[in-house]
Amino acid sequence: MELASLYNISSILLQISTLLYFSSMAGYLFFLFDQKDRIQKISFYLVSVAVGVHFSSILVTGIAAQDLPVQNMVQSLSMAALAFGCMFLYFQYKFNLKILGVFASTLLSILMLAVMLVPDTPIASNDILRGFWFVAHIVLVFTGDAALGLACGAGILYLIQERGIKNKTPGFFFKRLPSLDFLDNVSYTCTTTGFALLTFGLITGFIYAKSIWGRFWSWDFKEVFSVGTWLLYAALLHFRFYAGWRGKKSAIMTIVGFVIIVFTFLGVNLFLGGHHQEFTK
Repeated sequence: MELASLYNISSILLQISTLLYFSSMAGYLFFLFDQKDRIQKISFYLVSVAVGVHFSSILVTGIAAQDLPVQNMVQSLSMAALAFGCMFLYFQYKFNLKILGVFASTLLSILMLAVMLVPDTPIASNDILRGFWFVAHIVLVFTGDAALGLACGAGILYLIQERGIKNKTPGFFFKRLPSLDFLDNVSYTCTTTGFALLTFGLITGFIYAKSIWGRFWSWDFKEVFSVGTWLLYAALLHFRFYAGWRGKKSAIMTIVGFVIIVFTFLGVNLFLGGHHQEFTK
C-alpha cells in the first residue's frame, strides 16, 4: 500500500476517534446531571472504542513513517491523548469511579481538538529518535504523566467533595461523588503508579541520552524540569508516608504537580528550547 494511502487511512481513523471522544464527553456531561448507569456505560463504551480507533491510527502512522509517531507537536499530543485514554480505561476498570470519566473525557477532547487544529508540520525522519531505549522512554513517560493526570482529576474531585462537606450544605456534587477516603485512595494509587512509570521513564531516558550523546545528563531544560517534577512527587509521597499528608494537602499537590507536567511537556519546549524541542515543531 502506498504511503499516501496509509497516511490518509490514519487521518480518517484519527478524525473518527476525535468524534468518539467528543461524543463520550457529551455523554459524561449528561451523566453528570442525570445519574443513570446506562448513560455512563454508553459514555465509557465510546471512550473505549475511541481509544481502540486512536491506537489503530497511531499504528498506521508508525508503519507508514517507520518511526514511533512522536516526531512533531501533533504526533506528540496525539500520543499523550492515547496514553491518557489507556490509563483512564485501566483505572476505571480498577476503581469504577464513574464520575472520573467527566474529567478524563473532557481532557481527552481538549487534547484531540488541539491535534486537529495544530498544523501538522512534516518532519524528516530522524535516525536518533529510534531504538529500544527511546521507545521505552517515550512510552513510560507518557503513561506515567497520564496516570499523574488522573491523580490530578481525582484530587480535584476530592477538593470539590471536601468543600461541600465542610460547608455542611450538600450541593450539586455531594451525591454524585463517593467518599473522601475513596477519592484519596484513587488519587494515591494513580500517583504511585505514575511515579513508578515516570521513574523508569527517566532512567531509560538517561540511558538513551548516554547512547546517543555520550552523556547521561546535559542540563537540557526538559531534563531539569522533568527531574524537578519527579522530586515534587517524591516529596509528596514522602510526606504522605511520614507526615500524614493525606486528603486536602495531597490533592492540592497532585494538581500542582500536573500543572508542572503540562508546562514541562509544552511550555519548556515552546519557550525555553533544548534538544527535546524536536518533538514540538
